[in-house]
Amino acid sequence: MLQIYNALTNLRRGLIASALAAALLLAGPAVADSGFYVGGSVGNTALEFDFEDGGDDFTFDENDFSWKAYGGFKFPVPALHLAVEGGYRSLGGPSTTIASQEFGIDVTAWDVFGVAGFDLGPVTVFGKLGMIAWDAEVTLAGLDAGSEDDQDMGYGLGASFNLGSFQLRAEYEAFDVSDINDLYMLSAGFVYTF
Repeated sequence: MLQIYNALTNLRRGLIASALAAALLLAGPAVADSGFYVGGSVGNTALEFDFEDGGDDFTFDENDFSWKAYGGFKFPVPALHLAVEGGYRSLGGPSTTIASQEFGIDVTAWDVFGVAGFDLGPVTVFGKLGMIAWDAEVTLAGLDAGSEDDQDMGYGLGASFNLGSFQLRAEYEAFDVSDINDLYMLSAGFVYTF
């Protein structure tokens, strides 16, 4: 009888230990995930605007390699993706020859966005809306031709594939800059959540 009692006690302890271990494994990612994240992306920026030079009208329509580094905080809301993020980006330095002169523009920006979307299993889809503080340096024939800076709205759409604390992310972001016909960035990158 004592042997049956000891066997049942050991079985009960084993089941309790297994249940606790399973609970810790399931809760582990939530406990380890503080909501803070950092990321980096590379991509391509397209820039188009019209200008006048010596009475002639020209259209600058070029694209260039771009990159961004960012960080943010995701709020713990089940099934929703609600976050704030900010970062720094280089929107490239596209150039072209206009009227036999090389004309280039180098754009950098700081940004802050509100992000909202849905967690659909391992895939998250989201939209973002925010502001950018940009700075544009213009060159003509390789010489500094001036600069301009301002703050404008930005918005975008994206999706990510979640692999535990890591995400693979793809985004389209557009910037509503005055006197610019089109300024947008397509990018892909990674995110790590702490």
